[in-house]
Amino acid sequence: MNLQRAKEISQSGEEVTVTYMGKQVQIQHVDEKNQLARIFDKDQVENEQDVPITSLMEE
Repeated sequence: MNLQRAKEISQSGEEVTVTYMGKQVQIQHVDEKNQLARIFDKDQVENEQDVPITSLMEE
């Protein structure tokens, strides 16, 4: 995924299917400077992590 699309998804409020390492995740925040996205697993919302934007896939 690219930076612009990650920002669009995080700000849209729409339900967009995004995966990280095969699991469905929600993008909470995008850190443009470091090219990272704060994500959480839809099944474990308390488990947040920062990952490279390029590692996210839009289904």
